[in-house]
Amino acid sequence: MRLSTRLRAMLDEPEIVVLPGAYDALTARLAERAGFNACFTTGFGFAATVLGMPDYGLLTMTETMERVRHVVRAINVPLVADMDTGYGNALNTVRTVRECVALGVAGIILEDQEWPKKCGHFEGKRVIPAEEQAAKIRAAADAREGDDLVIIGRTDARQPLGLEEAIRRGRLYRDAGADVVFVEAPRSVDELREVARAIPDAPLFANMIEGGKTPLLSSAELRELGYAMVVYPLAALFSAAKAVEETYRALFEEKTTRSRQHAMVGFEQFEEMIGVPDWQALERRYTVES
Repeated sequence: MRLSTRLRAMLDEPEIVVLPGAYDALTARLAERAGFNACFTTGFGFAATVLGMPDYGLLTMTETMERVRHVVRAINVPLVADMDTGYGNALNTVRTVRECVALGVAGIILEDQEWPKKCGHFEGKRVIPAEEQAAKIRAAADAREGDDLVIIGRTDARQPLGLEEAIRRGRLYRDAGADVVFVEAPRSVDELREVARAIPDAPLFANMIEGGKTPLLSSAELRELGYAMVVYPLAALFSAAKAVEETYRALFEEKTTRSRQHAMVGFEQFEEMIGVPDWQALERRYTVES
């Protein structure tokens, strides 16, 4: 079964689909090891770790696809990839979708911001006309060409145009072919509930960012509200940034990392995480005795 088919089937199950955010192949592997049955690549995380810059549309499609390719190959569960705006107009979106299908991506997010886009929880976002985005969604649906790639239609209209317009766009994108509707950055539990009430006939997607615009809820609470899929995109990135900063500070001040060893995995444990035993077995298999 294709991973896209598996992800589509998961949307029909009673449990909410929980997507931990990965910013590279290692964090994706760790998410799978933790027991998650799907994973997500975060554009915010890619921008931060590839460029050391904010999510301001600075990464190209090629840079993003290269990162996604490594993640897809590192895990055995469906991957949902953040594809920003599709990197241009409807024709660019067609190419983006075809590239994702070829890589084995199971689902993608396509948003309606003007390019260059911004993180969905930044201020100052602007969106393209709703009908233009609906055409891009239709193009994306057609470009799948028989694959079960799950298209998540995202609108960032809540901040610049208000919740009512964001809901209208969510319905429009659903009708254009989006499999899942994603109204980004509701400001309260009441707004999350209103989105679910106003769009009852499509699976809904929620974005939980620690410190973001939307209240941080559990996956169980979101399921109760009527959401089918939730992403926690930056938890790993924020956790890693804090740990690394503290370790570097200790090394600089104490001239050693001894005080930080309790916060690190052991060498052998890390070898297991990255699959060293499997590569050692392959090495033994193909070693020619002299």
